[in-house]
Amino acid sequence: MTRVVIDTSVIIEYILRKGVLHEQAKVVFDAILRGRLTAIIPHPVLSETYYVAARIYRFLGLNEPEQRAAKLVEWLYHLPTISIRGLDLDLVVEVGLVKMKYGLALTDCYVLASSKVYGGKAVFKKREREMLKHISEIEKNYQVVFLEDYA
Repeated sequence: MTRVVIDTSVIIEYILRKGVLHEQAKVVFDAILRGRLTAIIPHPVLSETYYVAARIYRFLGLNEPEQRAAKLVEWLYHLPTISIRGLDLDLVVEVGLVKMKYGLALTDCYVLASSKVYGGKAVFKKREREMLKHISEIEKNYQVVFLEDYA
């Protein structure tokens, strides 16, 4: 079975029904929910998802934004086709190497490192500005997928 490592941006795009790449994120999540893909979410991504989702829910004026964000994270945490990872030594070292080499946001480092350590494709919404400087090397050294390529 194919394995993917999900970035915060993909999760957020999935919950934003009016997001530019919502349909692409929905395809990924539909495959996860149907068991056609297994997914890994590094624990820092889960924390960032809570933070970003709560801010979005608050901005949208929804009631109890923090509780809604907690429910989203809890749902992801308990899905049988998703595993939450991030505390083993091999991953910690690889995250540090990615951070030193490319200077990316820590959660992006976790996604790339997890794809290498656990096997699977790192799935991001788009190529982030800080990735662009090293994008050819990143795409050479890691299996990466960007939703923007399927728009």
